[in-house]
Amino acid sequence: MTSAFSPRYGDHDAPATTLTSPAIDLMLSHRSVRGYRPDALPDGALEAIIAAAQSAATSSNLQTWSVIVVTDPAVKARCAELAGGQKHIEECPVFLLFLADLARLTRVASGEGLAHAGNDTLEMFLVAAIDAALAAQNACVAAESLGLSTVYIGAMRNKPEAVAELVGLPPATAVVFGLCIGFAAEGKEGSVKPRLPQEAVLHNGRYQLEAQDAAIARYNDAMAAFNERERASTTTPWTVHSARRVAGPESLSGRHVLMQVLRRMGFFKAE
Repeated sequence: MTSAFSPRYGDHDAPATTLTSPAIDLMLSHRSVRGYRPDALPDGALEAIIAAAQSAATSSNLQTWSVIVVTDPAVKARCAELAGGQKHIEECPVFLLFLADLARLTRVASGEGLAHAGNDTLEMFLVAAIDAALAAQNACVAAESLGLSTVYIGAMRNKPEAVAELVGLPPATAVVFGLCIGFAAEGKEGSVKPRLPQEAVLHNGRYQLEAQDAAIARYNDAMAAFNERERASTTTPWTVHSARRVAGPESLSGRHVLMQVLRRMGFFKAE
């Protein structure tokens, strides 16, 4: 077992394997960074990162995602405001907005004189959102392989119409999340946060819900130890924290009306 597994799971829940690789070690070392130096990305880094993103799997080769590169300080400041005041969006030199993008496919079909009513379904929105997520994770790993740091910004979904207006999105496109990229500021490098033991997420043959309880209890302990080491402001158990996050519409930062908003933005109109 390599040392990279222990920070990700804790000493008692690291998987019993000695199989690893530089790529696996890199992914195991991922941490979210919420403080950035103003230094620009190295020359060619953005192009390499996007090439990696485009190398992700995409459903039926439809490539139903796009990305907007935001470097303008005023636009980043507005994005930070729309995300609830997340200052790291302003600090990072490059902020990527990943889009579920059905506008391009609609235009392609129209240009060929073909119907495109399938784009108006929930399925195609899911295809586009999944494509964007796969591409972004490739981008994240590529950036970290270059010595850069990242953090995802799901709060771009808090006010999707305002974000769309800010960056000039056409109908049938929406920002599904943002991604900060840059060099971590001193003291803001972050730490590898433990994840649930594999026995809570890995099921052999059939899903087992009750069998996860013991692993989740151990994970509460692992997160408590992590928060103590990191001198975190919270001592709330992971189970309580997570339950509060889904307690009701008010806990979703406005995203409980996301379906209605996305309909106005041109998605799943046929549903």
